[in-house]
Formats: sequence, structure tokens, C-alpha cells
Amino acid sequence: MTSRSDPFLWATRGKRWGFRFLRDGGLPDPLPIYENAFAGVGGKREVCLRVGGDVVLRFPDPEGRTDAAGRVIPHSFVIFPPLADEVHSLDDGLRLVWAQVSAEFARDWDAPSAQTERG
Repeated sequence: MTSRSDPFLWATRGKRWGFRFLRDGGLPDPLPIYENAFAGVGGKREVCLRVGGDVVLRFPDPEGRTDAAGRVIPHSFVIFPPLADEVHSLDDGLRLVWAQVSAEFARDWDAPSAQTERG
């Protein structure tokens, strides 16, 4: 089993920087886990879905922030246990997960590039 030092993966984009993982769960390559978790989700803007023991969560930026092209920024998470056991809805995700990263995103959203949190 892979050791995860962060309770979730978090992928998003900023105003001037493209899709990237701002939290990688301490994994050397979070992309396969992310792709597998979101495989059945498609382009849905809002998602809260249990996939095995993890929770897949996606929602538009709660502050309504957009990228340079004017598109609303999505925040996509794969939440691992034990935190996943507490997330049963979008509201839970906003309360438990967004609360942990909102200040971080506010700091980086308009920056030339994001400061990725590794593990």
C-alpha cells in the first residue's frame, strides 16, 4: 500500500496557470489515481461520489474566480480515508476540504504560477 501523507489530491487551475495538482497526497505520480477516480464523472461541474473507500469531489470555485479566458475554475479532489468517511455531500466537502485549502488558493490564484504542496 502506498503511504499518503496528505488526506487528498487536489487538482485545479489559476487565473494564469493551467491544470496542476496543488496537493498530491504524497504520491510520486498522483495522475493515475486521479484519472481512475474521475473516470466515470465526465464533465460534470459538481460531483460528490464514493469510489471504493475514496470520495471524488468537484465543484466550481466558491468565490466565482475565473481563469484569464473567463472560465469558472473547477476544484477537483480525490479524498482518502479517514477524511473520506466524513464527506457525504458537496456541503461536507466545502466545509471539510475547501476550508483546508481556500487560503492557499486565494494566495496563488492570481500568481504567475502556483506553489504546489508536496506531501
